[in-house]
Amino acid sequence: MAEENNAVQPQLQIQRIFLKDISFESPRSPLVFQEEWKPEVGLELNTKSRQVGENLYEVVLDITVNVKNNDEVAYLVQVQQGGLFTISGFEERQLHHALGAFCPGTLFPYARENIDNVITKGSFNPVMLAPINFDALYMENLQQQQQSTETEQ
Repeated sequence: MAEENNAVQPQLQIQRIFLKDISFESPRSPLVFQEEWKPEVGLELNTKSRQVGENLYEVVLDITVNVKNNDEVAYLVQVQQGGLFTISGFEERQLHHALGAFCPGTLFPYARENIDNVITKGSFNPVMLAPINFDALYMENLQQQQQSTETEQ
């Protein structure tokens, strides 16, 4: 007879993926289309999460793309891609890792598609953001927090 495992099995399920906010600005249109195109792309990436119910978490991936041409803003795109995730049975460390790496990694392809779509609608070529290793970013952030805590003591 096999022994029953009464331990709670960790579960992570996507409940919903949604666009929370999107913004596109092209302050120099239509003049920007008449210039030689030598873009400089800046990227800012942030994530935040919060518990919104029992075992239910909202994670928001915030990406800002700032493209300059000749040192002037050609366009600026900001996307907040959200997701609702049911997460249970995780230890605290595992929960933080899921919220800080796995969930944002799940949201990134949706955010990238929204960014490309809005840039194309602004009559620019899509940026085609490269894949991001959210596990590495999460670990880097943890190390920075640990170093900052050690220097304060």
